[in-house]
Amino acid sequence: MKPDADGGRTMTATEGTEGTEGMEGLRNLAGVTSDPGEMTRAFSGFPAGVAALSARVHGDPTVMIVSSFAVGVSHNPPMVSFAAQHTSTTWPVLSRARAIGISVLGEGHSDKARQLASRSKAARFADLCTVEAESGAIFLDGAPVWLECTVEHSYPAGDHDIIVLRVLAMRSDDERSPLVWHRRTLKMLGS
Repeated sequence: MKPDADGGRTMTATEGTEGTEGMEGLRNLAGVTSDPGEMTRAFSGFPAGVAALSARVHGDPTVMIVSSFAVGVSHNPPMVSFAAQHTSTTWPVLSRARAIGISVLGEGHSDKARQLASRSKAARFADLCTVEAESGAIFLDGAPVWLECTVEHSYPAGDHDIIVLRVLAMRSDDERSPLVWHRRTLKMLGS
C-alpha cells in the first residue's frame, strides 16, 4: 500500500498478497483506497432521502436538514433514523423537543432546502408554510411524508451520532414526489 495525498492508502493490483488490514477480498483490485475524501465522494453516489426535522423548542421554531434519513429501521414499533454530526449546533437544541416533526422534502421544497439548512437560524422558516402539532412538532406544507417522532436511542458513530426516532403518527401524500440527495445535488426521482 502507498499513502495517498489525503492520508489514506491506495492498494495497487500487485500488492496485498498477505493480510491487508481488512481488505482481503479486495487485494487484487486496482484502485482500492481508504482515503476519506474518496469515500465521501463514493458515498455521495448513493441517493439518500432528504428530510427537515423541526419542532418548537422553548418557544422557538427549530429546524435542521438531514440527508442521512433512513426509514424501516423497525416496523414494530415503527422507527426511523438519521446521523447528526457532533459539530451540529441545532441537534442539541432540537433533541430536547417533546416531539419532532419530520417532513420528507418534496418537489416544492427544492428552492427552499438551502434556506432551511442556512447558518442563519432566524431565516430558516422565512416565507414557508408550516403546520404545528399540539406536541410542538412542526411540519412543512407540501411534504410527501410527515412523521411525528420522539427520540428513542442515540448511538456514537465516529464523528456523528446515529439517532433512532420512534414514529408516533404519520401522514403520506402519494401525489407528491420526494427529493433525493445524489452527488451533492438535490434531484427529483424519475418515474
